[in-house]
Amino acid sequence: MTSLSLLAAALGATALWLAWTTAAAYMTRKAARSGYFRSVMPLFTRVTTRIEPTGFPRITAHVEETAFDLQAIPDSLTFRKLPALWVMLTLPAPMPVRATLDIMARPIGNEPFSHFPNLPQSLPCPSLLPDGTGLRSDDASGVPPLELIAPHLAVFADPKVKELVISPKGLRLVILADEAERGRFLIFRDSEVGMAPLGAERLIPLIDTLLALRQTLTKAVP
Repeated sequence: MTSLSLLAAALGATALWLAWTTAAAYMTRKAARSGYFRSVMPLFTRVTTRIEPTGFPRITAHVEETAFDLQAIPDSLTFRKLPALWVMLTLPAPMPVRATLDIMARPIGNEPFSHFPNLPQSLPCPSLLPDGTGLRSDDASGVPPLELIAPHLAVFADPKVKELVISPKGLRLVILADEAERGRFLIFRDSEVGMAPLGAERLIPLIDTLLALRQTLTKAVP
């Protein structure tokens, strides 16, 4: 009976420890996700935040009078080598273009944040973009001239930049913000991403690019 009592006590202690560690991990993950954008808040003059079902925030943030939409999108689909976290920065304002141009680095056709595969027309990749970059449009005759937007395509020199969308409804940039640690994912299937806040230095070039691109497009209209 003593041995059985000791075994039961040990099993009970183990169960309590597992419950405690699970709860602690949940609270740590919840806090990390909800605070993922806290380091970039000072970049904006005012911010409205809501927490998405993923636990990550989605914010409407203003630079002076310009509103941006900022989202973090976790991607743990099985066809990816590693679970990922994408950050999408959108400038939702009318643009003086007649068609959508979607520029995607290394497209695989199943990006959860993009309508790239649904655009019917494929365009040739200019030499100033990295090899493997895809360009698609809903009307190739209506996209802005390459020479007009070429200076802004330098943003793709950063290999973490995934997508640039130019459309009549606005502009968007998407970056790969985080990936699961390979060793822990392969051994323990630990797919956690976004435990460290997004650094302001990651977002500043995106904000600058979208503001400059909007200015270029606006000035080009007669």
